[in-house]
Amino acid sequence: MAQSSYDKMISGDWYNALTPELDELRMAARKAVFAHNQCPPEDRGGMVPELAALFMSVGEDCLIETPFHTAYGCNTVLGDGVFFNAGVAILDSARVTIGSRCMLGPRVQIYCADHHRDIAKRRAGIERALPVTLGDDVWIGGGAILMPGVTIGAGAIVGAGAVVTKDVAPMGRVVGSPARPI
Repeated sequence: MAQSSYDKMISGDWYNALTPELDELRMAARKAVFAHNQCPPEDRGGMVPELAALFMSVGEDCLIETPFHTAYGCNTVLGDGVFFNAGVAILDSARVTIGSRCMLGPRVQIYCADHHRDIAKRRAGIERALPVTLGDDVWIGGGAILMPGVTIGAGAIVGAGAVVTKDVAPMGRVVGSPARPI
Protein backbone atom coordinates (compact mmCIF):
# COMPACT_ATOMS: atom_id res chain seq x y z
CA MET A 1 0.00 0.00 0.00
CA ALA A 2 1.32 3.43 -0.94
CA GLN A 3 2.07 5.85 1.88
CA SER A 4 0.13 9.10 2.01
CA SER A 5 1.96 12.40 1.66
CA TYR A 6 1.41 12.99 5.39
CA ASP A 7 2.86 9.58 6.32
CA LYS A 8 5.93 10.27 4.17
CA MET A 9 6.24 13.75 5.68
CA ILE A 10 6.23 12.64 9.30
CA SER A 11 8.52 9.68 8.63
CA GLY A 12 11.27 11.90 7.18
CA ASP A 13 10.96 10.54 3.62
CA TRP A 14 10.96 12.79 0.57
CA TYR A 15 7.36 13.80 -0.18
CA ASN A 16 5.33 16.19 -2.29
CA ALA A 17 4.20 19.14 -0.15
CA LEU A 18 1.74 20.28 -2.83
CA THR A 19 -1.04 17.71 -2.38
CA PRO A 20 -4.72 18.18 -1.49
CA GLU A 21 -4.21 16.11 1.67
CA LEU A 22 -1.56 18.50 3.00
CA ASP A 23 -3.47 21.55 1.72
CA GLU A 24 -6.39 20.50 3.96
CA LEU A 25 -4.16 20.18 7.00
CA ARG A 26 -2.60 23.59 6.34
CA MET A 27 -6.07 25.12 5.95
CA ALA A 28 -7.15 23.70 9.32
CA ALA A 29 -4.05 25.30 10.85
CA ARG A 30 -4.79 28.65 9.19
CA LYS A 31 -8.31 28.63 10.62
CA ALA A 32 -7.13 27.85 14.16
CA VAL A 33 -4.34 30.43 13.95
CA PHE A 34 -6.80 33.03 12.64
CA ALA A 35 -9.16 32.34 15.54
CA HIS A 36 -6.28 32.77 18.00
CA ASN A 37 -4.80 35.87 16.40
CA GLN A 38 -8.19 37.62 16.07
CA CYS A 39 -9.56 36.81 19.53
CA PRO A 40 -9.73 39.73 21.98
CA PRO A 41 -7.02 39.32 24.64
CA GLU A 42 -9.52 39.21 27.49
CA ASP A 43 -11.26 36.24 25.84
CA ARG A 44 -8.18 34.34 24.63
CA GLY A 45 -6.54 33.08 27.81
CA GLY A 46 -3.34 31.17 27.06
CA MET A 47 -4.66 30.19 23.64
CA VAL A 48 -8.06 29.75 22.04
CA PRO A 49 -9.61 26.26 22.14
CA GLU A 50 -9.28 25.89 18.35
CA LEU A 51 -5.52 26.31 18.57
CA ALA A 52 -5.17 24.02 21.60
CA ALA A 53 -7.15 21.34 19.74
CA LEU A 54 -4.90 21.67 16.69
CA PHE A 55 -1.67 20.78 18.52
CA MET A 56 -0.67 17.16 19.02
CA SER A 57 -0.67 17.85 22.76
CA VAL A 58 -0.63 20.86 25.07
CA GLY A 59 0.59 20.93 28.65
CA GLU A 60 -0.88 23.08 31.41
CA ASP A 61 -0.46 26.86 31.68
CA CYS A 62 0.85 27.55 28.18
CA LEU A 63 0.68 31.10 26.77
CA ILE A 64 0.96 31.97 23.09
CA GLU A 65 1.06 35.69 22.32
CA THR A 66 -0.21 37.01 19.01
CA PRO A 67 0.55 37.05 16.23
CA PHE A 68 1.38 33.37 15.99
CA HIS A 69 1.78 31.11 12.95
CA THR A 70 2.06 27.37 12.42
CA ALA A 71 2.07 25.39 9.19
CA TYR A 72 0.24 22.33 10.51
CA GLY A 73 0.05 22.48 14.30
CA CYS A 74 -0.87 18.80 14.49
CA ASN A 75 2.81 17.86 14.65
CA THR A 76 3.64 20.12 17.61
CA VAL A 77 3.85 19.03 21.26
CA LEU A 78 3.92 21.65 24.05
CA GLY A 79 5.01 20.81 27.59
CA ASP A 80 3.73 22.59 30.69
CA GLY A 81 4.28 26.32 31.14
CA VAL A 82 5.48 27.03 27.58
CA PHE A 83 5.59 30.71 26.58
CA PHE A 84 5.72 32.04 23.01
CA ASN A 85 6.22 35.78 22.62
CA ALA A 86 4.77 37.74 19.68
CA GLY A 87 5.53 36.59 16.16
CA VAL A 88 6.64 33.00 16.79
CA ALA A 89 6.35 30.83 13.66
CA ILE A 90 6.55 27.02 13.71
CA LEU A 91 6.72 25.27 10.35
CA ASP A 92 6.02 21.82 11.75
CA SER A 93 6.13 19.51 8.77
CA ALA A 94 7.90 17.12 11.19
CA ARG A 95 7.42 16.66 14.92
CA VAL A 96 8.27 19.75 16.96
CA THR A 97 8.60 18.99 20.65
CA ILE A 98 8.82 21.93 23.05
CA GLY A 99 9.67 20.89 26.59
CA SER A 100 8.14 22.24 29.76
CA ARG A 101 8.88 25.83 30.81
CA CYS A 102 10.47 26.76 27.49
CA MET A 103 10.43 30.44 26.56
CA LEU A 104 10.56 31.58 22.94
CA GLY A 105 11.25 35.26 22.33
CA PRO A 106 9.62 37.47 19.72
CA ARG A 107 9.88 36.35 16.08
CA VAL A 108 11.51 32.98 16.86
CA GLN A 109 11.19 30.67 13.87
CA ILE A 110 11.30 26.88 13.87
CA TYR A 111 11.75 25.19 10.50
CA CYS A 112 11.38 21.47 9.79
CA ALA A 113 11.23 21.47 5.98
CA ASP A 114 14.37 20.60 4.07
CA HIS A 115 13.74 21.41 0.42
CA HIS A 116 15.24 19.28 -2.32
CA ARG A 117 18.57 20.42 -3.78
CA ASP A 118 17.54 19.45 -7.33
CA ILE A 119 15.80 22.47 -8.91
CA ALA A 120 13.20 20.46 -10.82
CA LYS A 121 12.22 18.49 -7.71
CA ARG A 122 12.14 21.65 -5.59
CA ARG A 123 9.83 23.29 -8.18
CA ALA A 124 7.59 20.21 -7.93
CA GLY A 125 7.26 20.67 -4.15
CA ILE A 126 9.53 17.80 -3.14
CA GLU A 127 10.92 18.14 0.36
CA ARG A 128 11.57 16.16 3.51
CA ALA A 129 10.91 17.10 7.10
CA LEU A 130 13.28 16.75 10.03
CA PRO A 131 12.12 17.04 13.66
CA VAL A 132 13.10 19.85 16.03
CA THR A 133 13.25 19.18 19.77
CA LEU A 134 13.63 21.55 22.72
CA GLY A 135 14.33 20.03 26.11
CA ASP A 136 12.81 21.42 29.30
CA ASP A 137 13.70 24.95 30.48
CA VAL A 138 15.13 26.15 27.16
CA TRP A 139 15.24 29.88 26.38
CA ILE A 140 15.32 30.93 22.73
CA GLY A 141 16.15 34.63 22.25
CA GLY A 142 14.17 36.89 19.94
CA GLY A 143 14.63 36.45 16.21
CA ALA A 144 16.49 33.15 16.52
CA ILE A 145 15.99 30.54 13.80
CA LEU A 146 16.08 26.80 14.51
CA MET A 147 16.87 24.81 11.39
CA PRO A 148 15.54 21.34 10.48
CA GLY A 149 16.71 18.44 12.61
CA VAL A 150 18.21 20.31 15.57
CA THR A 151 17.86 19.36 19.22
CA ILE A 152 18.29 21.98 21.92
CA GLY A 153 19.25 20.31 25.19
CA ALA A 154 17.51 20.96 28.51
CA GLY A 155 18.38 24.27 30.13
CA ALA A 156 20.17 25.63 27.05
CA ILE A 157 20.06 29.26 25.94
CA VAL A 158 20.03 30.37 22.30
CA GLY A 159 21.01 34.02 21.89
CA ALA A 160 18.84 36.53 20.06
CA GLY A 161 19.24 36.37 16.29
CA ALA A 162 21.16 33.08 16.33
CA VAL A 163 20.75 30.64 13.44
CA VAL A 164 20.96 27.16 14.95
CA THR A 165 22.16 24.59 12.42
CA LYS A 166 23.56 22.01 14.87
CA ASP A 167 22.42 20.47 18.15
CA VAL A 168 22.96 22.47 21.34
CA ALA A 169 24.15 20.59 24.43
CA PRO A 170 22.09 20.58 27.62
CA MET A 171 22.84 23.79 29.59
CA GLY A 172 24.77 25.06 26.54
CA ARG A 173 24.74 28.65 25.30
CA VAL A 174 25.03 29.56 21.64
CA VAL A 175 25.06 32.82 19.67
CA GLY A 176 25.64 33.97 16.12
CA SER A 177 25.03 32.83 12.58
CA PRO A 178 25.70 29.99 12.39
CA ALA A 179 25.24 29.54 16.14
CA ARG A 180 28.37 28.60 18.07
CA PRO A 181 28.96 27.89 21.77
CA ILE A 182 30.08 30.65 24.12
